[in-house]
Amino acid sequence: QLQLTESGGGLVQTGDSLRLSCAASGRTFGSSAMGWFRQAPGKEREWVASIDWMGRNALYTEAVQGRFTVSRDNVKNVVYLQMNNLKPEDAATYFCAAGNRHTAYFQLNKVSNVGAWGQGTQVTVSS
Repeated sequence: QLQLTESGGGLVQTGDSLRLSCAASGRTFGSSAMGWFRQAPGKEREWVASIDWMGRNALYTEAVQGRFTVSRDNVKNVVYLQMNNLKPEDAATYFCAAGNRHTAYFQLNKVSNVGAWGQGTQVTVSS
């Protein structure tokens, strides 16, 4: 099973940018769909973005479309989430997620299809 460790969170102002990183250990990283979820206090965990194992195809929730970009480096075993033009409503704990075996990237928008989670990194956006 993959071990995932996020980093890059922090406190920023509205309109700023952040890049989150997720370092993975495990032999299956290169063949796994990867994704990002977020959870704000008092709310359910929601899907943000996912990317296929090759890094060629990605999907985004509508709220971040055009502002966030997910990418991966299968040599370094890292997944990134570039977040631009951050808004207060983007504030949350962000979790890196790996799909279950045979989970396609377009299926990694459900918590039930996640095979491994990172511990989360907090993003705070001040207005």
